[in-house]
This record gives sequence, C-alpha cells and structure tokens, in this order.
Amino acid sequence: MKLHPVLDAVTQRIRERSAPTRSAYLSRLDEAAARDRGADRMGCANVAHAFAGLPANDKFRVVAERAPNLAIVNAYNDMLSAHAPYGGFPPVIKDEARKLGATAQVAAGVPAMCDGVTQGTAGMELSLFSRDVIAMATAVGLSHDVFDAVLMLGICDKIVPGLLIGALQFGHLPTVFVPGGPMPSGLSNTEKAKVREQAAQGLVGREALLDAEMKAYHSPGTCTFYGTANSNQMLMEAMGLHVPGAAFVLPQAELREELTREAVRTALGIVKGRRFAPIGRIVDERCIVNAMAALLATGGSTNHLIHWVAVARAAGIAIDWNDFDQLSDVVPLLARVYPNGTADVNQFQAAGGPGYVIRELLDAGLMHEDVLTVREGGLREYTREPALAASGDQRIAWADIGPSRDDSVVRPARDPFSATGGLKLLTGNLGRSVIKVSAVPQDRHLIEAPARVFDSQEALQAAFKAGELDRDVVCVVRWQGPQANGMPELHKLTPPLAVLQGKGFRVALVTDGRMSGASGKVPAAIHVSPEAAAGGPLALLRDGDLVRLDAEAGRLEALVDAQEWARREPAKIADAQRAGNGHGVGRELFAGMRRNALAAEEGACTWL
Repeated sequence: MKLHPVLDAVTQRIRERSAPTRSAYLSRLDEAAARDRGADRMGCANVAHAFAGLPANDKFRVVAERAPNLAIVNAYNDMLSAHAPYGGFPPVIKDEARKLGATAQVAAGVPAMCDGVTQGTAGMELSLFSRDVIAMATAVGLSHDVFDAVLMLGICDKIVPGLLIGALQFGHLPTVFVPGGPMPSGLSNTEKAKVREQAAQGLVGREALLDAEMKAYHSPGTCTFYGTANSNQMLMEAMGLHVPGAAFVLPQAELREELTREAVRTALGIVKGRRFAPIGRIVDERCIVNAMAALLATGGSTNHLIHWVAVARAAGIAIDWNDFDQLSDVVPLLARVYPNGTADVNQFQAAGGPGYVIRELLDAGLMHEDVLTVREGGLREYTREPALAASGDQRIAWADIGPSRDDSVVRPARDPFSATGGLKLLTGNLGRSVIKVSAVPQDRHLIEAPARVFDSQEALQAAFKAGELDRDVVCVVRWQGPQANGMPELHKLTPPLAVLQGKGFRVALVTDGRMSGASGKVPAAIHVSPEAAAGGPLALLRDGDLVRLDAEAGRLEALVDAQEWARREPAKIADAQRAGNGHGVGRELFAGMRRNALAAEEGACTWL
C-alpha cells in the first residue's frame, strides 16, 4: 500500500528538522558499536568485578568462550500490580540464556511508582520526574558496559518511557522490551466510574467505594483500562520492540513464560546472527511516526504527547504537537477501549488487539512498513498473534488475526469509529494545549462559559462540594505544570466534573497539568504551555472571564478585550503554595528537576 501523503510529509519534515541532532546521535552510536566487546576491552580487574557474582559455568562462558551477555533492567516491585510478576522473570531469562549458550545479569533495578496509589496526593508530584530518574537509573546499570544486548522489564506509565530514554543512551545495543500482561477483568470500568461519581455526590460512602475499587483492581497485571500503561504496550508493538503480540497476554497464562523466553531468543538472534538492529537504529523517524499513528488510532493516553517527545529527543529526533495534530487529521480511530468505550484491554485483545490495528494501519498506508524491528521479519510480523505451538521445534506459533471479532471494539480502516484520531491541538491566547476528543461526546466539543480559576485541585473539589459549580463553567486549574509542582495528574477531578456534566451543565477543564490516559468524557484542555509558573497566559485569567474551548476549530481562548488582556499583570503563585510543593514525601530532592524542566511540548525533559 502506498504511504499516505500526510504521513509521508510529516515524516519528511521531522527528518529534516532533526537532521543535525540525529546525525550526531548516529555517529556516537556507530562509534560505540565499533568497539571490542566489554570483556575484551576492559582491564582484568574490571572484568573480574563484573562477573565475580556469576556461577562458575557462566563466568567461564562469558570470559573464556566469549559468550553473549544479556543485561536485564528490571522495574520489579510488588507495589505495582503490573510489575509484581517481574519478580520471577530473571530466573526464567537466565535459564533460557544458558540453554542458548549465553549469560544474563540483572544490570539494574529501577524505581517504579504506581500513579493509582499516588493520585490526588503529594506523591503524584514526583510522578512525571520519575521518568527521568528511571532513565538515569537505567544508564547507571548499563554503564558497566559489559553487555551485548538488553532486556527491559517494565510496563507502567513513566517506566516504559524512562526505560526507553535510558536505553537510547546505549543505542548501539539490541534491546527487547518484555511485558507482563494485564490483570483479568474484574469490575467493569464503566461500573467503577459510576460508583466514583456516586461517591463524589455523597450518594455512597467509603465502604462501597473501596469495595468497587478493590473489585476493579484485584490481581497481578496492569489495570484493564486503556490508560498510559496499556498505551505503552500498544506503542511498543507498533515500534517493533516487543516479541510480536506479547502486549496483552495475561501474566497467569502459560503462553506468558514462553513469550518471555522468546524475548531472550529474539535478543540473542540479533547478536548471534550479527544482524545490525540496535535500538538506536530501530527508533528512527519512521518508528516514532508509527508510534504516533498507533496512539491516535486507538485513542491512547495524552501523556504520550509529553513522553514521546522526550523519547524522540533521546534518539536525536525532534517532534512537536503540530506533528501529532496533522497525523490526527488523517489517522482514523479504529478502537474503542475504556475510557473511549466500554471495553477493557482484555476485550480489546480478544477482538483483535494491537495486531489488528497495526495491520489495518499498514494496509491503509498509515504506518511505515519499511522499518527495522527486533524481529527479522519486520513490522508485518506484528500483525499476527501468538499461541503455544501444538508440536514441533517451535514453541510459539503465530497466526493471522483475520477480521475483527467484535466491531464494537475494533473496526477496519475503511469503516472506522471516526475518520480522525483521538487527539487535537488547541491554540489561542491561552497558549498551546491538547485535548483528547475520542471519549468526549460530539455535542461537547465546543464549550463557552465563564471561568472559575483555581490554584489547586483541592480548591476545585471544595468548590464542587459546596455547590458553587452547579452552572455552566470552565474550571481553570493553574500552577500544575512541570516547573510549578512537577505536573501531577489531576485524575481525581474527573468524577466531580462528570457529575456536573451529567446534570446538564456545559463544563470543561483547562489546566497546565495532566489528566492521564484515563481522562474521560468531560472536555479537558490540558498541558497548557507555557505554564502559568513560567509566565504563561493562564496567570492572566480572572474569575468570570468568558473562555471558549473549541475542539473542532482547535482553539482555546479567553474572550477578553485585547487591550484589557494586554494591561493585565499576571498572578503569582503564592509563596506558601510554592513552598508547600517543595517539601514532604521526598519532593525536596526534586527541586533541581522543577527548576530545569522544559515545557510540556518539549517533553518536560530535565536532562537537556
């Protein structure tokens, strides 16, 4: 299929824009790749330290027989349900490596926080920056520089982007990402949201709410809604960094262990086959565009409009929200998974999953097929689904997915849910922001109402409980950007705003904070840049100003007389609030990151 002209044009523009930085990155990659292997290059004491902890047989293999040595970077902890299964992965990986005449070492354990635990708390102010901490921790582990390939064990929100950013600093190494899979379906996401809204209105108490939440989040595996964690897995498939079809196989399934072993075989296949497929070459402009297309086609997490900018930068590639916006105009919405529909990710997988979406996009010319992946067969391999082989030498058999098994969940590109993707760029005198329109009813794409300005999410919740928001209103929550307080997700605001909308009021949210991949049916202009703390225009807004959010026209504006707007002095974040955001639950240690953070559209990077 001929490539769609807009996809081609966006890719070419990114390539031209990135030429100097990408060229410099690839030069460094090639220089690193040309060196002798670590155990041959290093001094004897260095080598002895590197392998002192290995069993004798492994030590002999890696030193005397010059066997490949795999690095395992593991985001295991059992606070994250999605990462709890990873505790048992390293022994499986080491066993498979030994069977193939190789060795494997856990090079690093990286931190991984659960945003579900920290939502609405001070801990959430560490969340975004944890991505860069994970990237740095990955670099520390790989800096021992004795590895021939890497297996990355991570799934959730900031963890996969952090692992990617870290891995791309070692772009000369073949790298395979190893997922763990979603938890089985529990209480439906729709029912969970209903109970949350009832709790916000005081119709049910804490006992009923806790019972619902624990039925929804009930076992090892990722949460079953299509938030940032599961969007990560979709994008890893689209970028060709997984074993094909590995994303949404349950942790408890027998197939899951075999897919993990296949990840070892895949990494060693690159090394032993001397196929030049390091991660820094795989993640090129076409690969990044493929990830963007997959995100748009599935109505994925808005967080990736920040994270994938940072990931691309780590590979010397410059993308911006204009690129996402132009792709969104031509990439159709092919999936409806909660919060964009009622299905969860297990139903998405059963209906056809990532492989179905990738096939439809490839066949419609909306993804680049001529890309490098960790598999020799290229991206077309990612349009098939795995199963345990019935017999023979092959442990896994892949089969074509065929037509959609549930057209209420996934649909073909010729008959999509929407002709355009799920994300939209908004511009105007309030700055640049994004909105996730795929979950928002069509009659809510345009909201014009007086502003109510808040300096914290707690202030908005208090106003809601006091009945002060029972009217048409645009709720503005400022001082929530990277420099102000680390840009926490404001997901706790979804239930009260949904209640107001359910009462028939015209309601929207405007903020320089994040709303996560779980943002729902209320129109929300998020990631407003520049942020208020950096002198952005949200600091000029006053209560009662008429605000217009128009997702169709792509506009976000304060309908204030231009001369009056120009005369206004920006509000300042209160000293007490800024001080409060800098202390407690470790926030003191992140002060340098808040000072150095770039804008959301620049990836909120703290390392540039």
